Amino acid sequence: MLSFLISGTLVLAYKTVYQTYHDPLTGLANRRDLEKKLQQLNEQKNSDSSELVAVLFIDLNRFKTINEGLGHQAGDYLLVATSQRLQEQLNSRKHLGRVGGDEFAIWLKPVTDKQEVVNFAEKLQLVLSQPLFWQGQEIYTTVTIGISFGETDKNFRGPELLRYADIAMHKAKAINSSRPQIFEPGMDTQAVQRWHLEKDLRVGLEEKEFKLYYQPIFSLKTGKIAGFEALVRWDSKTRGFVSPGDFIPVAEETGLIVPLGEWILREACRQIRDWHERFPRYPALIMSVNLSGRQFSEPNLVKQIQRILEAAGVEGDRLKLEITESMMMNNVEEAIALLNSLKDLGLRLSIDDFGTGYSSLSYLHRFPVDTLKVDKSFVGRMEEGKDSQKYISIVRTIISLGHNLHLDVIAEGIETEGQMNILEDLSCEYGQGYLFSRPLSVENAEALLAAQNPL
Repeated sequence: MLSFLISGTLVLAYKTVYQTYHDPLTGLANRRDLEKKLQQLNEQKNSDSSELVAVLFIDLNRFKTINEGLGHQAGDYLLVATSQRLQEQLNSRKHLGRVGGDEFAIWLKPVTDKQEVVNFAEKLQLVLSQPLFWQGQEIYTTVTIGISFGETDKNFRGPELLRYADIAMHKAKAINSSRPQIFEPGMDTQAVQRWHLEKDLRVGLEEKEFKLYYQPIFSLKTGKIAGFEALVRWDSKTRGFVSPGDFIPVAEETGLIVPLGEWILREACRQIRDWHERFPRYPALIMSVNLSGRQFSEPNLVKQIQRILEAAGVEGDRLKLEITESMMMNNVEEAIALLNSLKDLGLRLSIDDFGTGYSSLSYLHRFPVDTLKVDKSFVGRMEEGKDSQKYISIVRTIISLGHNLHLDVIAEGIETEGQMNILEDLSCEYGQGYLFSRPLSVENAEALLAAQNPL
C-alpha cells in the first residue's frame, strides 16, 4: 500500500512538472522551458570558444480569423498540424516550443552561416503556407518570422535572444514584409516606444480621444459636394496630435483597429444621418469609410455593419466602404463572397488606391464594386516634366477601365488646377484633395455644406 501511494505521488509530481514546462495541446516545450533550455546552452558549450546560436520566432497569420470563423477545434487542429510540420523540419523536437497562442520558436546551434538560417526560415514559410484540410475545407495561412543571433559567452542571455526574435517578427509585421526579419540593434528601443504607443492607444480608445474629420468629395462636372471621406484623428492627452501614419499600423498589428474601426463606422453613419436631416438639399450625400485588412478578415463584419446601419437609421446606399486591392487578393473567392454579402446590405463599395496593388484584371470584373479611386501618387505626377505623359496615360487607362466596367471614378490627391483640368478632360467624375479642401472638423464641414447650398 505504501509503495502504491509513493508511486502515485511520484506520478502526480511528474505530471505537475511536465505541465509546468510543456504546452498541453501540442506537447511541445512552453515559453518557460524554452527560455530555460536557451540559457543552459551557455553552460553546455563544448569548448572555451563561443558558438553562434540562432532563434526563430514564428507567428501564424490569420489564426484569429480561422479560430473564430471555423471554431476553436479548427484552431487547435491548425496549431497541432503546424507543430508537426515544424518538427518534420528539425532533427530534434527539443529545439522547438510553442511560446504563445499562435506563436512558435526554434533555436539552432551551432550556426556557421547566418544566411543558411535565413534560407531555413524561408523554407519554413513555404512549408507552412501549404493548405491544410479541416472537415472538407481548405485552410490557408502564412507565417511571419523574426530571427535573432547570439554568441555563447559571458554576456549570453537566452531569454533575451527569444525576446529579440519576437521583436524582429513584429518589425516584419509592421513593415508588411513577407521575408524573415533579422533583429538589429535599436529594434528593442523601437519596440519599447511601440509598446508605449500601444498602451496610449488603448487609453485613447477608453478615454474617447479620437475624432473624425471629413474630406469633401466633389463632382468635377458640377463642382458640388457629392460626399465625404471620414478620416480618423487622434488628439492624445499625453502626446498631443498623433499622425495616423504612426498609430494606424500599431492599431492594425495589435488588433485595436477592430474596435477603432467599429467606432469609426458608428460615428460616420451617425454623422451622415444627421447631415441628411439638417441639409435636405443634399439627399444623395455619401459617406466613405476606409476598411482595414483586419476588419475585412473579421468573421462578423457583415452583421456588425448591419447593426450599425439599423442603429443609426441609415440606408445602406449612403455608406461606401473603401477596400484596397491587396485585401481582396489574399483569398479571391472568400473576398467575392464577402463583398456580395456587403452589397446585399445596399452598401456601395470602392477599390481604394487602385493601380498600386497587385489585383489581376481577370478578377476585377467579378468584384461587385461601384467605384475605382485613382491613387494620389499617379495624380500628383501628371504635371511632372518628362514623365507627365506616362502618368496621364496611366490615369487615362484606369478611368477608361472603370467606365468600361460601368464604375464611377474618383481621383484623390488633387492639388492643382492643372491636375483638375486634366482629369476633367479624361472624364473623371469625382475628385478630392487639397485644391478643394483639407479634411474638416464637423463644424467646418457643416459650414461648407451651408455655404454651397444655402437655404
